Amino acid sequence: MALVSVLDYEQRAFETIPRNALDYYRSGAGNELSMGLNRSCFDRLRIRPRMLQGSAERDLSCTVFGERFTMPIGISPTAMQRMAHPEGEVANARAAASRGVAFTLSTISTSSIEEVADATPGSVKWFQLYIYRDRQLTESLVRRAEKAGFRAIVLTVDAPLFGLRRADLRNKFSLPAHLTMANFVGKAATSVRSQGGSGINEYIAEQLDPALSWDDVKWLVSFTKLPVIVKGILTREDALIAANLGVKGIFVSNHGARQVDSVPASIEALPEIVKAVGDRVEVFLDGGITQGTDVFKALALGARMVFFGRPAVWGLAVDGQRGVESILDILRKELDLTMALAGCRTIKDITSNYVVHESFYSKL
Repeated sequence: MALVSVLDYEQRAFETIPRNALDYYRSGAGNELSMGLNRSCFDRLRIRPRMLQGSAERDLSCTVFGERFTMPIGISPTAMQRMAHPEGEVANARAAASRGVAFTLSTISTSSIEEVADATPGSVKWFQLYIYRDRQLTESLVRRAEKAGFRAIVLTVDAPLFGLRRADLRNKFSLPAHLTMANFVGKAATSVRSQGGSGINEYIAEQLDPALSWDDVKWLVSFTKLPVIVKGILTREDALIAANLGVKGIFVSNHGARQVDSVPASIEALPEIVKAVGDRVEVFLDGGITQGTDVFKALALGARMVFFGRPAVWGLAVDGQRGVESILDILRKELDLTMALAGCRTIKDITSNYVVHESFYSKL
């Protein structure tokens, strides 16, 4: 059967990825209420198409931090991608480069900063950063990313500890023995092994600083020459603090609903953050994207670009680099068609007038 949607790839990937890895990729926190919200809240938004707008030709390109992208869609950081495919992050980054979109490499990747950089010279790559207990080690990661040509640092602020992921506890998740955390050496590279619970949670508890604070954001902004983006913001209060500290971007994200269950869907939190700081910093959205209409809705509510993680992993598992390229092509075609039928010729034409909550119609 032809694979023509992100959900088609998801279903095929579920048949392909080993259970230990699959449950890691697809699971959420707690009872997975927020994971469901990440998708269902998009379904509660209605597109209000305008007719006869002369939208026969569309331009999907956008510019962020002075970089031009072919479309306002990018790939979020996802850990340990060689569990899904032997080429892992390298294949994913090559796919992003081939389609002219941003790729974000995770700190806890199974391909190193340098491997990904060497495989994709000249393409726009961002580096996602965790703050380790060892600040010298943390700073060295940033310096390596700078040296390798990465264009931004994406600081994850919602994970001083990893959330309650029951599937990983049941499976006693461990990184397969032939893989390592490729950005590290020694224990930091090889210690994702279950000691009775989830090996990744045990690793994070040992390596990352649970006392993460806004001072760490200030510290990072003070020494890196790259724009700093904070990832994991869900409230206007935190968005304002971040903007006041000099960050250049904010990822509205609930970490794929993997940290605290019952937090809002990213798309629910987006409007208040855009209203608070959208004129001061770039605002991005991550979480729940499965089709082009989702991208359209997020852009209409103020997101500058929209990112996804799991769909790229599904494409990677099914067909490596070509699978990720197919995912990107599907989303591009769906976004383009939505723009054509809604009456938008450029990304800038997609405004809040085009999207309302379903409750709008019950009040008429």
